[in-house]
Amino acid sequence: MTQGSSPAPPLSELRFSYARSSGPGGQNVNKVESKAVLRWDVARSRGVREDVRARFLARFARRITTEGELVLASQRYRDRERNVADCVEKLREMLAEVAAPPKRRKPTKPGRGARERRLEGKRAQARKKAERRARPE
Repeated sequence: MTQGSSPAPPLSELRFSYARSSGPGGQNVNKVESKAVLRWDVARSRGVREDVRARFLARFARRITTEGELVLASQRYRDRERNVADCVEKLREMLAEVAAPPKRRKPTKPGRGARERRLEGKRAQARKKAERRARPE
């Protein structure tokens, strides 16, 4: 896989199953299995770089089964092929989200003005509380 290409596992690693879609569709919905369910074994995949796989597992941990499989379903369309393409597109988008390593945060210090405002706020609070105390006479 080249550095610039969109990361995607080889199609041989993806397993599809089909089911009847829910929702409206007339008589057709009761007899045609147009809902596509994609299963991809993320944990044992060889088609994605190790660092991308680690970020994927961390980012989408709640969507991965205990066996290490990602399960995606699509029933947006009334034909199977478009739902399969939709599942693959969802997977590509998920992989693109974790493809680039996160940018490292550069630690910064507050500016002089921010420090002075913070300290002045603390002084004002101290004055307010000091005025509430009983003064010995």
